[in-house]
Amino acid sequence: MHPSTHLKSLPPPPSDQPPQTFLDLITSVLSLLLISSLTVRSFIGRWQVIRTKLTSLQSSLSLLSDSPHWSQNPLLHTLLPSVLSTLQRLHSLSQQCGLSSFPAGKLLFQSDLDMASSALSNHLHDFDLLLKSGVLYQSNAIVLSHPGPSSGKDELAFFVRDLFTRLQIGGVEFKKKALDSLIQILNDDEKSASLVSKEANVGYLINLLDSNHQRLIQEQAVMAVSILASASDEARKIVFEEGGLGPLLRILDTGSMPLKEKAAIAVEAITADPENGWAISAYGGVAVLIEACRSGSEATRTHAVGAIRNVAAVEDIKMALAEEGAVPVLVHLLVSSTTTSSAHEKAAHCVAILASSGEYFRTLIIQERGVQRLMDLIQSLPNSNTIEHVLRAISSLSVLDSVARILSSSTLFLIRLADFIKQGSLILQQISVSLVASLTISDGNKRAISGCLGPLVKLMELPKPAGLQEAATVALVSLLTVRSNRKELVRDEKSVMKLVQMLEPKHELVVKKFPVMVVAALVSGGSGECRKRLLAAGAYQHLQNLAEMDVAGAKKALQRLAGNKLKKIFSRTWRE
Repeated sequence: MHPSTHLKSLPPPPSDQPPQTFLDLITSVLSLLLISSLTVRSFIGRWQVIRTKLTSLQSSLSLLSDSPHWSQNPLLHTLLPSVLSTLQRLHSLSQQCGLSSFPAGKLLFQSDLDMASSALSNHLHDFDLLLKSGVLYQSNAIVLSHPGPSSGKDELAFFVRDLFTRLQIGGVEFKKKALDSLIQILNDDEKSASLVSKEANVGYLINLLDSNHQRLIQEQAVMAVSILASASDEARKIVFEEGGLGPLLRILDTGSMPLKEKAAIAVEAITADPENGWAISAYGGVAVLIEACRSGSEATRTHAVGAIRNVAAVEDIKMALAEEGAVPVLVHLLVSSTTTSSAHEKAAHCVAILASSGEYFRTLIIQERGVQRLMDLIQSLPNSNTIEHVLRAISSLSVLDSVARILSSSTLFLIRLADFIKQGSLILQQISVSLVASLTISDGNKRAISGCLGPLVKLMELPKPAGLQEAATVALVSLLTVRSNRKELVRDEKSVMKLVQMLEPKHELVVKKFPVMVVAALVSGGSGECRKRLLAAGAYQHLQNLAEMDVAGAKKALQRLAGNKLKKIFSRTWRE
């Protein structure tokens, strides 16, 4: 008789019986199996392995029965009947081995035996989980109560352990309820992410991302992993180390729209750690992220471009971005009316990173009409982080002569730079000042942005960020080649006083050659009004001191400032 036929002749496991009834039956069948496994005549090696597993099962059952609340755990209502069924199957197989009777052939019998042995291993794993979790030592009433914000750490840890035990051992309904609880606790309690990282089998949760699992379970698992990865550095690290990035990228590539959105959130969170960036390339994720930016939903695009922003500085990925066509997609995101403000900022950041990465990338951006589009954004965007990235991109592109000519000839663009110098954040001021200093601007456009002369003098006083004093000086000297700008600046009494104070040797925050350069520029055109106002403010004495200290340019500036005065002195001396 075929083994499976013999199994069907065994009485089915009783249903709706208390756990103790199942435990008694299991103990009875287990005792018989331990004896019969010693009398088998065939497959002796396999039965030795099975006997070791049966002995382990006996120990686990003993520990189970010693747990004060074991019978209250709902998982045992499905686990114990399953264990009994496996043991009954093994008992039937042991009888056939004792008789060396294999009507259906040894190969089929061997397959039946291996499957029963594998099922036994799974049961041992489940019992081990239950016993190690400690959930059998506390009343089930605690488990059913969802920990609130005032719950202690121990109670929360116990709940997480019980939740993951149900997730790993239970059937579909247990898994759904466990995932619901996990999502709720991750959303409700900030402490929970850290506890889940420490107490839970995150690797099993990531395993549920596989498309082989039921759709609803996969959806819940993606949501849980997404929340977990975004919750803290510690949680993000464990998700990555347990291999979460690969499955998340597959979901982003082939999943449904809701799943793609959650996966994109998680991928962006994981790549926020610079040390994880290399893995995007290893998993073939560059093309996936670009496609998500191209055709994903609004939310998916926002987080996918965020992930690209996170890894764009990694050298290998940078080249992959170029080869996979990221630049056209990023530039399109910048100008798309359907792009969220967050996606705008991240796309601008990406473009800025690539623009600073060499001529190859600058050429790609220019080919997409990137310069004009970036200039248009400068006019339309509010003063924000996005503006900073756009300005950085323009600044990097401006090293190309063709781009510099376009920027220099755009009055609207230069006026916008002047606006940033007057009232932008310090970082916007720094980038804008550097641009004005580096561009070759016509006299007409210099007059158009004369309103930033005073603010440039103020920026000369700032010791940080590095390079700002020099850039402000160079920008001022450039703008002061126009006579009307020189007159406008010296009529600004506050700016003149600031400039003269910077000349004072005791004023140590400013490198002296910078205010000297500005004074020299002011008096270079021979304007009596400029000399008169600087002399009245006390510039002569300070320049004299600086000349004696051999400060670069001080002697020449002093001569220009005192030119007429010295002539009058010499003339008077000659007459006398």
